[in-house]
Amino acid sequence: MGNLFTWLWNNCGRNLIRSSVYLAMIIIIINCDRQNQVLNDNTQDRTQFLGDLKKRTFFFFWDLMDKPTWQIPDRHPTVRFSSIASTGFGLTAYIIGAENEFVTRAEAAERVFNTLNWFWQSRQGPDSTGTTGHRGFYYHFLNYGDGTRFQNVELSTIDTGLLMAGILACQSYFDRENETETKIRNLADSLFLRVEWDWAMEDQETMSMGWHPERGFIKARWTGYNEAMILLIMALGSPTHPIPPDSWENWCETYRWENFMGYEHVNFTPLFGHQYSHMFIDFREIKDPYMRDKGIDYFENSVRATLSNRAYCIENPGHFIGYKENLWGLTACDGPAGDTQVINGDTIDFWTYRARGASAIRVVDDGTIAPTAAGGSIPFAPEECITALMTMKNKLGDRLYQEYGFKDAFNLTYTDPINGENGWIDHDYLGIDQGPILIQLENHHTELIWNVMKKNKYIISGFKKAGFTGGWLEKTLIAEVQNK
Repeated sequence: MGNLFTWLWNNCGRNLIRSSVYLAMIIIIINCDRQNQVLNDNTQDRTQFLGDLKKRTFFFFWDLMDKPTWQIPDRHPTVRFSSIASTGFGLTAYIIGAENEFVTRAEAAERVFNTLNWFWQSRQGPDSTGTTGHRGFYYHFLNYGDGTRFQNVELSTIDTGLLMAGILACQSYFDRENETETKIRNLADSLFLRVEWDWAMEDQETMSMGWHPERGFIKARWTGYNEAMILLIMALGSPTHPIPPDSWENWCETYRWENFMGYEHVNFTPLFGHQYSHMFIDFREIKDPYMRDKGIDYFENSVRATLSNRAYCIENPGHFIGYKENLWGLTACDGPAGDTQVINGDTIDFWTYRARGASAIRVVDDGTIAPTAAGGSIPFAPEECITALMTMKNKLGDRLYQEYGFKDAFNLTYTDPINGENGWIDHDYLGIDQGPILIQLENHHTELIWNVMKKNKYIISGFKKAGFTGGWLEKTLIAEVQNK
């Protein structure tokens, strides 16, 4: 019997074990192949989606320009006025279009030249009508057709700042020795040097948010952390009209460092305030005295702001429909209406356009999610933000995602009082919300705009005066010394 067992083991058992091992290995290989295929499919889907989003969003700026003035609309398809901040984002978009070969470099350069030349030729002065701006600043919104001041809007410091950021990006990008690109650099220089940043300080410690020819400067001033970092850096770096050297320190003294949703950071409620300056500046590893004391940089601050915004939406204290880990994002955007509804026993105030958001300072939330909240934060939290954008597109399809990418906002809680339909999706795209999606997506992919702005002498000067050190700035300053 023992000999029979030995014979069976030697001739059958080992082969059976080998066969079982081989079978197990085959099953593992098949499962791995399937998992890899799923990963490859997901990666391919993501790559295709992001490429499509970038291209569609670019053509918002390329297609919709107001031909007489070369300005970018505030919104589309609703026709109201152009926006100088949108135009600043549009100028930056043209760089991205050239690099991605959506248009040729020559086509982009011609568009930039025409835009800058129009600004230089447009009428400036203290008159309340018939002008585009005053003392180098421009009015927040301009009329279609002639580009003059829209109604009684303010001469805007921040919107001029965002316009100038786009202009300086073009100055540094279009660096070839041909007629058009040389003219771009010269026009950019003239436009930037004309801005009287010091005038907007009014001999005070902080800058006014704007000016009206009818009644003078706006009382509201640039204090607290917000989108104005890029504005102050340029104002400090101006060789013609610089603001006082202590302006940055004075501004930082108004910050609110708080813990929100488990993330300690300098708080600002809408996410756009953590995005706009970062669209142009790579804040990784460069620090001013305030951030050196906190042990982080402004990039990490925006990471924490983004994740705290998401954490708030996941917690969803307002019990809004749709909020979840992959469907979130609160910032300034359009909204469904200006009315109040009672939904599931909760009284909810809904708004039209408003600076929504969540922070330790305040919460402004009516259930409206804006794709630009996640889109403008892609470099800070790529996985969370890209997954959110893909979820929005998959869930709402072509009701939200159309010719120029994402419509501005949606609210799944709101009920239309006329037809009783549940959920609201915006009719419009907004230029100042399209810009962060496109520019930050490109920065995430290639760091294009960040690298372009690292070459601009006015930006470098502003950072030096603000007391920033470290990272790429340190390398730039060392190179400057070595080249002298």
